Amino acid sequence: MNSLAHYEPLIILIPAKNEVKTVGQVVSEVKARFAVTVVVIDDASTDETQKVARAAGATVLPLPFSLGAWGAIQTGLRYASKHGFNTALTMDADGQHEADSIQALLAPLASQQCDVVVGAYPQRGSLLRRIAWTFFRKVSGIALEDLTSGLRAYNRPAITLLASKAATLLDYQDMGVLILLHKAGLHVMETPILMYPRIVGHSRIFSSWWAVSQYMLHTGILCLARFKLSK
Repeated sequence: MNSLAHYEPLIILIPAKNEVKTVGQVVSEVKARFAVTVVVIDDASTDETQKVARAAGATVLPLPFSLGAWGAIQTGLRYASKHGFNTALTMDADGQHEADSIQALLAPLASQQCDVVVGAYPQRGSLLRRIAWTFFRKVSGIALEDLTSGLRAYNRPAITLLASKAATLLDYQDMGVLILLHKAGLHVMETPILMYPRIVGHSRIFSSWWAVSQYMLHTGILCLARFKLSK
């Protein structure tokens, strides 16, 4: 088992909604490689996601009603802040992220190169995703390659900011979080990682032109509103 003692106290946060087929495998792979606290935030699943996550060794935070992806992540970040964790890493419950990428994300935080590290795999970008990424780079001025990766590591100042009320209403968390971090003067960098295709199901946002257009509209408005308010 690999050691993450250099990064402790560290918490792994996994938001999940109806991921009974994959969440156990994700938790087990992390626990098999590292002696680390793993917390699954169950976003009001209607299947046995909670049961499978607990059986795999995770602490489960059950939400009584669905808060969406960001609401679940912020719940985890508030748990991390309350319990004194200095580093939090978020990863998806669908099997796209491999546990072996964890140390690559944590190293830049340990050397104080940045406040946030995003695990980037832009090669996964479909045509729909690439169009959205290009649009958001132009609107926000944020030049990251992979704007929608859910594999991210945060230091204590970033945890504190994202656990605050200022970050509560970020419906589409990918760009909203990046904009908020940028406004606060926190430094975000990317590190290349490998991502697998989803084991089951498909992306909620990038599954159709209609879904992407709605995402781009809502997040575009968020980008413009955030930057206008910052002036």
